[in-house]
Amino acid sequence: MSKALIIVDVQNDFCEGGSLAVNGGADVAAGITRLLAADPGRWAHVVATKDYHVDPGAHFGNPPDFVDTWPRHCVVGTPGSEFHPALETDRIEEIFHKGEHAAAYSGFEGHAADGECLADWLRRHGVDSVELVGLATDHCVRATALDAAREGFTTTVLLDLTAAVAPATTDVALRSMDGAGVTLRGEPVIRTA
Repeated sequence: MSKALIIVDVQNDFCEGGSLAVNGGADVAAGITRLLAADPGRWAHVVATKDYHVDPGAHFGNPPDFVDTWPRHCVVGTPGSEFHPALETDRIEEIFHKGEHAAAYSGFEGHAADGECLADWLRRHGVDSVELVGLATDHCVRATALDAAREGFTTTVLLDLTAAVAPATTDVALRSMDGAGVTLRGEPVIRTA
C-alpha cells in the first residue's frame, strides 16, 4: 500500500487577486511546490482537485451570502479556474473536477476526465494513506479530509500548507476533522486582509 498527496483547489480564483481569494493562497501554492521539490519520494502518487463550474445553480449568488452562495468563481474556461502559477504541476498524475452543475466542496465529489472518482482512483493505485494540502482549510480541505477518512483512508492535513478563510469557521473545521480521526499537522494559516 502507498501514500498519496491530494492538492485541493489551488486555483487562481482562490488566491490573491481572484474572485474568491483566500489570503495566503499564493504562499500555499509556492509552499506546496517547495515541498514537492524537497521531498519527492514522500508520496507514491500526487493528485489534485479543481473547482470547475459550468452552471452550478444556486452556488453563485448576487449578492452572495458567503455561507451557501458565493461570488462567481472557477468558471470553466476562465483564467480563474486554472492552477496558480506558483504551483508546480509536473507531479500531478490526475485532476478531479467538481461542481460543474451543483455546489461541491469535497474532492471525493469530483471525477477525472474519464469519469473515475477520486476514491476509486486511489484504491486502484493501491493508496491507503493520504496527505492533504490546499485551499481553503475551512471549506474544501475540510470536506475532502472528512470524505477521505469516511472512505477508509488514513488521512492527514498539513495545516501549514493550507490557508483558511476565517477563524470561526476554521475552529469548527479543525474540530470536525479531529473528531473524524483526521491527523492535523502544523498550525492553520489564517491571514486577515
